[in-house]
Amino acid sequence: MTDDIRSVPPGTGGAMPTSGLVTLLATVDIPGEIRLPDGSRLRVGTGEPVYTLTFRSDRALRTPVTELGIGRAYVSGDLDVTGDLGALFGVRQALPDKVPLRQRIRFLYDFARTPRSVNARAIRRHYSRGDDFYLTFIDRRFRFYSQGLFHSPEETIEEAAEHKLESMVDGLGLRPGMRLLDIGGGWGGVTQYCGARGVHVTTLTIAEDSARHVQRLIDEDDLPGEVFREDFLDHRPAEPYDHAVIYGVIEHLPNYRRFAAQVWRVLKPGGRLYLDASATIQKFSVSAFVRDYIWQGTHTFMALQDVIAELLYHGFEILDVTRETRDYELTMREWARRLDAAEQDITARWGEETYRAFRLFLWGGAHAFRTNALQAYHLVAERSAAPGPRPSTARRMVQFLTGLR
Repeated sequence: MTDDIRSVPPGTGGAMPTSGLVTLLATVDIPGEIRLPDGSRLRVGTGEPVYTLTFRSDRALRTPVTELGIGRAYVSGDLDVTGDLGALFGVRQALPDKVPLRQRIRFLYDFARTPRSVNARAIRRHYSRGDDFYLTFIDRRFRFYSQGLFHSPEETIEEAAEHKLESMVDGLGLRPGMRLLDIGGGWGGVTQYCGARGVHVTTLTIAEDSARHVQRLIDEDDLPGEVFREDFLDHRPAEPYDHAVIYGVIEHLPNYRRFAAQVWRVLKPGGRLYLDASATIQKFSVSAFVRDYIWQGTHTFMALQDVIAELLYHGFEILDVTRETRDYELTMREWARRLDAAEQDITARWGEETYRAFRLFLWGGAHAFRTNALQAYHLVAERSAAPGPRPSTARRMVQFLTGLR
């Protein structure tokens, strides 16, 4: 490799190789070093480089300048990045928003199908790596795959996970002897925490490994509760629950009308729902890379305004909405750091491509929350005695004209 290093001033693309990605990096002021297949090196941005991007071949120079194109090249090894990968996401806003037509068609096809089968397939694919993979980076105390709540940035994600549970217990007013429905139980954090405090937790999950993990917690610690491998939309309890919690799982249930109607059915009057999730303003918004490499099916970030509307239409009162965007940024940043620290073990057990795909997913998520491209919230809703039938536009007009309610 040559020792010659050319510097390219920010905002210029002069004397650049024929590569859209190199040109793009030269136009944003993120200090880095680019290593080309011929051994030459370029400095871009102002200041000491915080990353090094290596093009492994001439084919890599032709990487499409889209989020999915760059992501594919990195996962396959055509591109390599050392240093601060998170800093490179500063170019994301300069990328064209190109979601492939095949992805749009597939999403609409899945959305129109029976959600149970679509969700089951997506969950099986995502969790096929087994529990050990996710336990390399999520919190080790309650094992949540959604945001913790940080009282300060210096806290660990284990402490943040406990604060998440404290918030839920307080928001629902949980007391010993109550019956709580945990929708999508993950690795049993709710059962572990609430069961130890005398709350009977019924867990629903469609992931086989998750069901085994939760059942093992119940058996080993003699906790009050049970776990069912069952889709929430199919659940018909013998009697309604006092309260319900759903952490993150609303992202797999984008038909909010059906979701709200089912929550109303499974709760007692006065029963509360605690829900948290990542969110975007535009419904069905998910990056092209995430849809190909991380979450398939109908996974989509929550549209808070639509969820609130459907809960109100279905007989719920909204008691609390709290923004947790910063908490999710801190959570994903720590997940990404732990993933990087476990690189050798992950690549040996699950392969280089799995490590690279999740590295992009986690660092990209942290950046999205930091820049408010994604948001996060929790809400608490309380079921009324009346179902509050969802009004159509025609019904609203009739009510307005006649003065009827």
